[in-house]
Amino acid sequence: MQTTPHLTMAGALLPRAGLATKAALAFVFSVLLALSAQVSFEIGPVPLSLQTLMVLLTGALLGSRLGALAVGLYLVEGLAGLPVFAGGNSAWSVARTGGPYILGSTAGYLVGFVAAAYLVGWLAERGWTRNVLLTALAMVLGNLVIYALGLLNLARFVPPPAVFAAGLLPFLPGDAIKIAVAVVLLPSGWWALEALGMSPRR
Repeated sequence: MQTTPHLTMAGALLPRAGLATKAALAFVFSVLLALSAQVSFEIGPVPLSLQTLMVLLTGALLGSRLGALAVGLYLVEGLAGLPVFAGGNSAWSVARTGGPYILGSTAGYLVGFVAAAYLVGWLAERGWTRNVLLTALAMVLGNLVIYALGLLNLARFVPPPAVFAAGLLPFLPGDAIKIAVAVVLLPSGWWALEALGMSPRR
């Protein structure tokens, strides 16, 4: 399977996108990510939000580098003091664990967002988001990256035996729903582009 930038939806819709267009895309998706973070529910030391779905869709739609750039820009906005994180927090808000939010219990998940967007984008560039099963697998792998880095940091604040109960188990049902949403949206999006004659050959 040939790997080209056009195997992402952004590449298919904007095949001749220049630097300015790509920068605008990164900014727009960073804003969408900030908005998704505000839809959150407090269920433990780490809030449940729509962020992970938006992170994975960002990678899937924009590709590895541009997707990771968009998520990185989102983090920069938080570091600049903007209230873009869950609960309207900035990087310098006081976390429940004490100290700045960016160094609190959610820090590992935030770093994991960048890595997950890159991974899912890399897989999207290889055609994974055109197929239902591969889309589901890409979403699972992206979530695993987020959890791996998130739980590693969370262990600094939660006793080791309770890490999975606090930072993983409560989120599994919600993540299953988010994966199902992505599985519907992404292959359907490609089907629509193919119907319009806008999808490149694999």
